[in-house]
Amino acid sequence: MAETTTNPMVLVGQKAPEFETTMVINKEFKPFKLADNKGKWTLLFFYPLDFTFVCPTELLALSDRHDEFKKLGVEIVGASIDSKFSHLNWMKQSVKEGGIEGLKYGLIEDLGGKVASKYGVLHGDKALRAMFLIDPNGTVQHMTVNNLSVGRSVEETLRVVQAFQWVAQHGDEVCPADWKPGATTMKPNEQGKKEYFAKRS
Repeated sequence: MAETTTNPMVLVGQKAPEFETTMVINKEFKPFKLADNKGKWTLLFFYPLDFTFVCPTELLALSDRHDEFKKLGVEIVGASIDSKFSHLNWMKQSVKEGGIEGLKYGLIEDLGGKVASKYGVLHGDKALRAMFLIDPNGTVQHMTVNNLSVGRSVEETLRVVQAFQWVAQHGDEVCPADWKPGATTMKPNEQGKKEYFAKRS
């Protein structure tokens, strides 16, 4: 098992580490490498282990909103240190029994935690609850890392995706706190700041 790594924040604004592994999707195995998603937005999220407790709530919550991510052109990729066989068996287990049957996106195998280690989120013998938003150029635009006991917000993840996509399309504007589609943005200069706060008050 790889050693625990630290300081994942350094990845924001940098190229996402490349990796190659096996994905389980639609109950089938297929080769997968991050480079396959070049030109697309990718949401790469790590969770501690298959067949656990908070993890299926997160995976299923993302699956429930999968169509919304697809409309935004986002590919979701889940990852844990489990084997492809573990992923497959979990995908065959019904939701009522704690499984993730019907999951709408793929899970990658990360035996030994090599991928988690590259992203700085390997914590002992499992990955932290980490999420990385990677833009079409392969740059990490956003990340979150939770300790093991608290799940993440899919609603906030969607909001962040929309904000970074807005900035990517409107390079001369930035998104203030709690920005949502349709809300006022800001020009990143003194005049823009004054105009924004004039509208806000």
